Amino acid sequence: MGVVLNYHYCLFSLMLLLPALCYSQDTFTCSRATYYGSPDCLGTPTGACGYGEFGRTVNDANVAGVSRLWKNGTGCGGCYQVKCTVPKLCSDDGVNIMVTDYGEGDHTDFILSPRAYLRLARADAAAQLFAYGVVDVEFRRISCKFAGYNNLMFKVHEHSRFPQYLALVFLYQTGQNEILAVELWQDDCKEWRGMRRAYGAVWDMPNPPQGSITLRFQVSGSMGMKWIVANNAIPADWKAGVAYDSAIQLY
Repeated sequence: MGVVLNYHYCLFSLMLLLPALCYSQDTFTCSRATYYGSPDCLGTPTGACGYGEFGRTVNDANVAGVSRLWKNGTGCGGCYQVKCTVPKLCSDDGVNIMVTDYGEGDHTDFILSPRAYLRLARADAAAQLFAYGVVDVEFRRISCKFAGYNNLMFKVHEHSRFPQYLALVFLYQTGQNEILAVELWQDDCKEWRGMRRAYGAVWDMPNPPQGSITLRFQVSGSMGMKWIVANNAIPADWKAGVAYDSAIQLY
């Protein structure tokens, strides 16, 4: 019942969507997808990637939880083109989604936001597709692209406590890259200290270095395997909840 009531609102919202934020590559893989309940058709602020409110509306709320693509949190921030394969009901291009959560369904790789699930369907077949609940799909990895945001940003997680505990979340992760490790430079010891992947896309460290923080992170994907250094990326008086521009682009 809730799906039927929400469907009309989602359909109206779809008319207001901006153009897709991703550009595609690679071949398709067969899988299955379903959707989760949401009264406003958006993402959830409690997603397992740790994005919070960012995860509700990023990519026009075309977001999803994934299972095997989760990769112990490394898959957070990845983008995929997902197309359903039900004859006469599915749109040609499907939907471009961003991974913001972990979830398992009935042998599904994707648990889509209602808005994203709606975009799988042809304009006159959305109600019929919602009635399926779970549909066969094909998907491929694509490069993320965010309108108005070219640079990677480091957000100090709201749970951080200055200066004793620092947690970071990486936002606007473009390209097809995955972040494998993060380290902070300890100037007094002249060495790199590794951050812990707390969960999803959240990296943390107790007793972080004092002063402005230089960090480096290891990426794997469209940029190859490499370490990228962000000098003085986070100010000495960093604040919880604030996002800082890295001036770094991942392509």
